[in-house]
Amino acid sequence: MPRIAFITEFDGTDFAGFQSQENARAVQDVLETALEELYKTKIRLTGCSRTDAGVHARCHLSHADVPFVIPEDRFPLAMNALLPDDVAVRKSFYVSDDFSARFDIKGKRYIYRIYSSPARSPLLDRNAYYCPVKPDIAKMQKAAGFFAGEHDFAAFCASGGSQKTTVRRLFGVKVSAAGDDPCRIEIEVSGEAFLYNMVRIIAGTLLYAGQGKIAPDDIPDIIGSRDRRLAGKTLPAKGLTLEEVYL
Repeated sequence: MPRIAFITEFDGTDFAGFQSQENARAVQDVLETALEELYKTKIRLTGCSRTDAGVHARCHLSHADVPFVIPEDRFPLAMNALLPDDVAVRKSFYVSDDFSARFDIKGKRYIYRIYSSPARSPLLDRNAYYCPVKPDIAKMQKAAGFFAGEHDFAAFCASGGSQKTTVRRLFGVKVSAAGDDPCRIEIEVSGEAFLYNMVRIIAGTLLYAGQGKIAPDDIPDIIGSRDRRLAGKTLPAKGLTLEEVYL
């Protein structure tokens, strides 16, 4: 059977995450339903990341074994005709039989978005965390510089994860104003793999640095402590988007 891989974009607001689960709407279930309608047979999907409830994706990678070939340029059109408005297939390509969307990726890049203004923005509410008092971006940028490299990130892991080790390697963490709007802040985190809620806790810690609740120079000690209580709060899922998967 041919194996097809495809890039999916979705608004996670009304989903309980990517992975299939009972009694909740999941992205995987929606995609599998569309695949089964398209190919008229049961199809199981493998995704690159589970994603938490409410987290969005601009570039989520999945693969599936299918009974026949649909041209790569036609597959997104065929799938999108069967998908709801909050999910779309952006690109597809055929891969070898041993390719795995879960195990063959080299890393991922996330962006956490914050909107900081005295007045909230209803148009941004579904994909950004609202902060009424603008944080000090320079302090956030200084704090962000300490995260790159391989560390034990136990202080940035929520309880409930099933990881064997809390050691992870980050390629980098950056903080910047988004475009020409000084009220929009983006926290970009890229790495090989991530712990449960890790990016959202890093974002919360950087926000604390920008608010003066912790000093930027405290970050190495927080990492070294392995103590979740010393890091910032876990920011809401709605501000987080999976932006890119490295192949």
